[in-house]
Amino acid sequence: MQNNFPKTQLILSLLFLGLSLFAFLFLYKKINENNEMSEQILTNWQMEANRRRDIELFNSAIKIVEKEKVSLGSHFAQSSDIVPFLDTIEKLALEAGTKSEVVAVSISKDNTELIVELKASGSFDSIYKLLTLLENSPYELDFSLVDVRREESDMNIRTSKWNAFLRIKLLSFIS
Repeated sequence: MQNNFPKTQLILSLLFLGLSLFAFLFLYKKINENNEMSEQILTNWQMEANRRRDIELFNSAIKIVEKEKVSLGSHFAQSSDIVPFLDTIEKLALEAGTKSEVVAVSISKDNTELIVELKASGSFDSIYKLLTLLENSPYELDFSLVDVRREESDMNIRTSKWNAFLRIKLLSFIS
């Protein structure tokens, strides 16, 4: 009987070893499958996070461009709406302290320039300030005619009234 006992223990031990080895291999395979699946999920998550970051960067770039577009648009006058340009001229004339009047507005023959004729009156300083403000305005202007004259009734240069006739070409004009 003692001879049989170690064989039974050996067989049971081998069976337990086989069962343990089978369980180990089965669990090892499942763990590897789970690792591969988690790596795939992590890769997908990382791609989605990168895509979201790119979308956020794109949206912020669009917001920046929109602001710049509005700023850039203020430098051009469109043929469909030249009122903002004329309002700018009037505001600059008021700021300079001159009386101004838009005499004529026309579009050049090739539709690339807006021509504005303007009469202004005031002191020499205010006329000069108007010219400076127009030159420094956000629009690209070309002064094709500037005629500044002192009224002959008053010979005192400091207090005399001056009249100016300006023909201004708006070069930043979109037809």
